[in-house]
Amino acid sequence: MQAWVLLAMAGTVVAGLTLWRMGLMPHAQAPVVFTPEPALQADAPTPPAQARIEYPLERSTAPALTGEALRRALADLLGGDKAASFLQLDEFPRRVVATVDNLGRAHAPTQMWPVDPSPDRFNVDERGEAPVISADNASRYTPFVLVAEAVDARRAVDLYLRLYPLLQKAYEEIGFPNAYFNDRVMAVIDLLLSTPETEMPLKLRLTEVKGPIASLRPWVRYEFADPALESLSSGQKILLRVGPVNERRLKEKLGQLRSELASRVVKR
Repeated sequence: MQAWVLLAMAGTVVAGLTLWRMGLMPHAQAPVVFTPEPALQADAPTPPAQARIEYPLERSTAPALTGEALRRALADLLGGDKAASFLQLDEFPRRVVATVDNLGRAHAPTQMWPVDPSPDRFNVDERGEAPVISADNASRYTPFVLVAEAVDARRAVDLYLRLYPLLQKAYEEIGFPNAYFNDRVMAVIDLLLSTPETEMPLKLRLTEVKGPIASLRPWVRYEFADPALESLSSGQKILLRVGPVNERRLKEKLGQLRSELASRVVKR
């Protein structure tokens, strides 16, 4: 089991709850290289005047977290240093905002995750005319689901608020200067909560690769045979892959996080 949280804060509890060591890729990929940027400031960002903010957050009175203080806070939230050891803290705010944003899009590159991807292989069973997701996959994700369920939603959002100035700045820097990151977090959570619950086993197909060289890792090319499922966002497809029971349990945690986030929105 690997991957976090769908965050160690709402953004990383959003990426972390669906991503934490789920093993959708067979090997850890090369670390992403970011273009150096000026040091991020801990001051609360001032959203552009033209931005329409749907979910403005209250401001945390605690100092923003970076470096070792951030690692300790994440370890405390997740239950110890071992649980936080899979986190990639370099450019952490940028990794979080990129991953959360990508969960609502067609692809969520593992190079951008704030966690280390699992070396485990995605398992399928050959049945009749088409392969299907192996029932064994669901049990592989159960330990992660237990950790995710144990995360206290209020404490996770407290940490999210402390990190928010850095997250907002990173969100603007990756290409959204007129948008408010918490609006995107809420939209992605709502999208994940709308993921359909389907009958198992789910049929798969191998993406066709043309050329004379055979794929050395065919298990990374599986996609859903149902076009409607394959058209879902990357985060929704991750939820389908973990199995219906785990999907429902993760949705329950996401619902708790959304409710807690909504309670911190400034009344206008």
